[in-house]
Amino acid sequence: MSIQTSEIQLKVNDKTVNAYLAAPQNGGPGVLVLHAWWGLKPFFKQVCDQLAEQGFTAFAPDLYQGRVAKTIDEAKEFMEQNDFEFMSEIVKAANAHLTSLCAGKIGVVGFSMGSGWALAVAENNPNVSAAVLFYGAGEADFSKVKAKVLGHFAEVDEWEPLEYVQGMEAGMKSAGLDVTLHLYPKVAHWFVEEDRPEYDSASALLAWSRTYEFLRKNL
Repeated sequence: MSIQTSEIQLKVNDKTVNAYLAAPQNGGPGVLVLHAWWGLKPFFKQVCDQLAEQGFTAFAPDLYQGRVAKTIDEAKEFMEQNDFEFMSEIVKAANAHLTSLCAGKIGVVGFSMGSGWALAVAENNPNVSAAVLFYGAGEADFSKVKAKVLGHFAEVDEWEPLEYVQGMEAGMKSAGLDVTLHLYPKVAHWFVEEDRPEYDSASALLAWSRTYEFLRKNL
């Protein structure tokens, strides 16, 4: 499928924030892509391209305003320095921009740190009908979430304990959410990121095929 990509500037609180847009030539349902704690590295732009090739309009805001962590220590440092209120404003502006491009329901896909933001978007926007979480759990008022939820988690994950993931799942189910969480054996956190040593091609392929099917069904 032929796709179009572009760098977009969002105005957020009198600041300019970059974002990346990838879409099929004839447009398609909107999917907000929220990056992990590394920043908007090339991999997450590639995710947008992949989603566009599958027929979706994918939009990824840069929550770190140009900074990209090369190491875990650098990523931790960025997390500590972050202005979470401003990041929240970026996410809201990105969601509003995507909603203006795509009429109707949208989806949100979050990776690790981005999963927490994905849940916040789903909690605050009833037009979000599908949320996909990659190896990141989070908290929200699940009674306000209208989206169906799909999660991909590593079975042994030092960054996201299984008990926490299961607690989130229980909270979602008790709020009446339609939630499906998949556990991938023998893989670690970041297992779908091709530029990470934890990357596992077989698990990544399975996670993506499940994601595309889920988004098609619910958008």
